[in-house]
Amino acid sequence: MLIDTHCHLAAGEFAADRDEVVAAARAAGVSAIVVPAVDAASFAEVRDCCSRYAGCAPAYGIHPLYVEHAGDDDLATLRGWLARASGGPDSPVAVGEIGLDFFVAGADVDRQAYFFVEQLKIARDADLPVLLHVRRSIEQVLQNLRRIRVRGGIAHAFNGSREQAEEFIKLGFKLGFGGAATFSGSTRIRRLAASLPLEAIVLETDAPDMPPAWLAGHRNTPFELPRIAELVAELRGIDSSALVSATSANAMAVLPELRLAD
Repeated sequence: MLIDTHCHLAAGEFAADRDEVVAAARAAGVSAIVVPAVDAASFAEVRDCCSRYAGCAPAYGIHPLYVEHAGDDDLATLRGWLARASGGPDSPVAVGEIGLDFFVAGADVDRQAYFFVEQLKIARDADLPVLLHVRRSIEQVLQNLRRIRVRGGIAHAFNGSREQAEEFIKLGFKLGFGGAATFSGSTRIRRLAASLPLEAIVLETDAPDMPPAWLAGHRNTPFELPRIAELVAELRGIDSSALVSATSANAMAVLPELRLAD
């Protein structure tokens, strides 16, 4: 039972063969896929995608690299979707993908911060965990999490220090590891994947992005999750079945509304 805690399955890159992608992942043992939105315009696509495939669960939010074209009406839309979906078949398991991204040159960091803070408040009020985007912004993300307490969540594609990892764990977060851990040159990520408490990590693909080393330059899919799990288990020196069991339990604990495919 594998859980992909971060996969943009509703993205256009899967439009031509989404059925086949999901079938291949299911055959490989992936029992659940968390599908985050990136902006208000994608909420319906994410909902429809998750309604189509058993074991797929939506998260609604505005990604930091999409805030340039977002407004307060999009925040109101997010509140409405969370309220309307509560308890229904399109119920979100988290608010996401939200956060900060200070990697892209010229990004409006003040606008990112505004939307991040407002979405943390929305998540707090809805009592939902959050899926965090933390690229080159971990300290600033942590500062906001200490100020606006939410129901934990996942720091997606974590690439911080051991000390920063421990701060996220204290705040009720799991740390997501995926394709980046498969590159031999990713020494810090691999060291963290090997040494952090097993109860603190979850697995992800971020498909179609962040392909593992064996797919470098090509589209990523959730089918790759079992092989990623095997590599992380090898880094930790444990059996892959133990790694899969633990990370799946971690995902279910931090995203309690998540449901597995039959």
